[in-house]
Amino acid sequence: MKQHLIFDLDGTLIDSAPSILHCFGLAFSTTNTPLAAPLTHDVIGPPLMETLKRLSESEDAALLNMLASAFKQHYDTTGCLESVVFDGVTAMLQQLKDQGYQLYIATNKRFYPTERIMAHLGWQAFFTGVYALDYFNPPLKSKAEMIGRVVADNALAVEDCLYIGDRLEDGISADANQMDFALVSWGYAGDVAMRKPHWQSCAKVQDLAGLISTL
Repeated sequence: MKQHLIFDLDGTLIDSAPSILHCFGLAFSTTNTPLAAPLTHDVIGPPLMETLKRLSESEDAALLNMLASAFKQHYDTTGCLESVVFDGVTAMLQQLKDQGYQLYIATNKRFYPTERIMAHLGWQAFFTGVYALDYFNPPLKSKAEMIGRVVADNALAVEDCLYIGDRLEDGISADANQMDFALVSWGYAGDVAMRKPHWQSCAKVQDLAGLISTL
């Protein structure tokens, strides 16, 4: 039986795409930087600097830092609070908590806006730990490394853990830690076709607790 459930955030628990894409657009327009790639849902998920490199097609540190500052100015003040919870997620988290599962967040989103979102939604009591790459100094390099830190910092047994996310990267990161993975498709669902045979899958929020109880 799984006892510890580690959740991705964007595309898994919340729909933050509209606000993130809007803030990326503002970052480029206010700095007069041309967009080199379209602002579509598939830019949601990777770390901020990685996404800015893709959208600008630039490796110039000064430009990327300027864009990052502009994005943070917009997203960290109001943008992050415009995230929308997928239908049924809050009730699902409450159900899992009531059933005795320990819940964690492991997200590529920066820690500051993640904390603001948790407080805004009143979710702090659901989660034993909230992890982001930049929570650590120096920042962690990958989601796989972050999942490893969740396990190590909380002295968890990997076989008792399940990572739950909506992207191919999430599953690969779970595999890197020899952890079971559930790919959810109620969010952005862009990577469902690339699901590996040994991964679990879930298409509806209300079905997730039942799936977890079988593992």
